[in-house]
Amino acid sequence: MTESLIDIGVNLSNNRFKNDIEDSLQRALDANVTQIILTGTSVAESEAVIHLCEKYEQLYPNMLFATVGVHPHHANEYGHQTLTTLEELANHKAVVAIGETGLDFNRKFSSESDQIAAFESQLELASNTQMPLFMHERDAAKRQLEILRDYRDHFTQGVIHCFTGDPETLFSYLDLDLHIGITGWICDEKRGRQLRSLISNIPLNRLMIETDAPYLLPKNIPEKPKSRRNEPSFLPWVLKEIANFREETLEELARETSATAKKMFNI
Repeated sequence: MTESLIDIGVNLSNNRFKNDIEDSLQRALDANVTQIILTGTSVAESEAVIHLCEKYEQLYPNMLFATVGVHPHHANEYGHQTLTTLEELANHKAVVAIGETGLDFNRKFSSESDQIAAFESQLELASNTQMPLFMHERDAAKRQLEILRDYRDHFTQGVIHCFTGDPETLFSYLDLDLHIGITGWICDEKRGRQLRSLISNIPLNRLMIETDAPYLLPKNIPEKPKSRRNEPSFLPWVLKEIANFREETLEELARETSATAKKMFNI
């Protein structure tokens, strides 16, 4: 396949990459994954991913970009100073989106009220900066959709990253003119069964792909790494699985998902 790929969600500041970041980036390029968006999940991680963009800018020009935000798991850390810091970080040239933000009522590492407050603050930040949103949602679709409907006229674009929801949730996000990010979840015959049945319903111009590395190692990789760590070079396996449930060719899916990512993140 000659078309290049864009991985819209990689946790490259995760400790599991600390010893081989450069090798991981080179393997990504060798797999034709030419641009990667690094995910900020807290103030510290947002600063860390920006640092990685700066560190590897000369070695890998125009390859790494970053999001800045506070994941719902860290919403209990969110305060006035958090917003001020995120506003400053959002001005960095490598930053292309606000997030990872949203709601997670599954594990509830932060209270629902703290999550909602942090989410709304970051929605306002995205609206004020006119930057797109990189969003998380787990077991919280009803409340997240209610909030998004209130703000939808104010922010530009957004993607629901690592979508794993049901048909009603998917169509509700699409009705709000949001994009959908698909990970290696779809490569899991058991957990991904519902997603496989839904993937053909996502308009091609709303679809983007991601690894969410080091998590969600695609199960369709024939020779899985002993570490069980996912990395950007495995993104083609996500694309390959998506192609099994859609009409487009691999080349068309690669070309269009990359074009959509370039347009939304302005990269």
